[in-house]
Amino acid sequence: MSDKLVQYILTTVVYYDVMDYPMTSFEVWKYLIRINNAQVTAKGWSAEEQEDFSLANVISLLETHEKIKKYIDSKQGYYFLRGRAELLEKHLERNKISEKKIKIVLAVAKVLRFVPYVRMVAIAGRLAPKNAEKSSDLDLLVAVKHGKIFTGRLLVTILVHVLGKRRYGRKITDRICLNHFITTKFSIAARDLFSSHEYVFLKPVFDNDFFLLFQKNNSWIQDYRPNFAQAVDNISLLKDSSISRTVRKIGEKLLKSSWIERRLGDWQKNKIAKNPQSQKIGGLILCSDEELAFWPNFEKQGPAVFEKFQAKLRIIME
Repeated sequence: MSDKLVQYILTTVVYYDVMDYPMTSFEVWKYLIRINNAQVTAKGWSAEEQEDFSLANVISLLETHEKIKKYIDSKQGYYFLRGRAELLEKHLERNKISEKKIKIVLAVAKVLRFVPYVRMVAIAGRLAPKNAEKSSDLDLLVAVKHGKIFTGRLLVTILVHVLGKRRYGRKITDRICLNHFITTKFSIAARDLFSSHEYVFLKPVFDNDFFLLFQKNNSWIQDYRPNFAQAVDNISLLKDSSISRTVRKIGEKLLKSSWIERRLGDWQKNKIAKNPQSQKIGGLILCSDEELAFWPNFEKQGPAVFEKFQAKLRIIME
């Protein structure tokens, strides 16, 4: 097990080095990446390979293993690639920036609780691991009732826009980016290393236990993250109230007609198809009755991180 775990520890630290993210020993263990380095992809794992990569073993290897110490340095309880000590100061500064941005999300989410069909609001992107920069927007993953994704998306977009917090055009900093909607079937199309990173760091803001269902329905994350564990309790930052539940129920009764969802679906699908951003090479646009995702510059995110990760990993693993 030691050789495998050494490989996975190095892989994990390299991956997050690309994201300028130094890690504590607990984070190395919690977000440990298990991949087949020959292809740099996850693979099917047999029962014999389902090993327990314990926190104690991770800490021991970080502190004593020669190969790990050759490539990984530590300072103030954080681990990073040798020669990258500047990440620590950057990380602490981004943590402070992120705390302020999370307060903005909380203020908006308090209102989103009242929107019909909204079942979960979660912080995603760079803000989730508290790695945001001053100019960063605020990525959210919004889950709505199955069968009502287009109605829910329109209502959420209108409300966030009215609040003056929606990202659009050049209005980016501290604005809510509504680029990912899913239904309560919690069926995710993209299931790769980058996606596993996004979802293990996901921070529920409002969910009424739907975040637990999201994790249960996406157990594929364990293919990449052996220490991924489903939360046992509701860990959302906001709780529902009798007033917000009542307002949602009233709105849902008024908008329950399937005709409304069909018309809004046809209109939004047509608008998305004609949007020039949807035609950009290297973009990732998902438009279905279960998931709406808009990443027109995706090649600068997942693929770019992956390419840098591969290059650094090859040097270490040679």
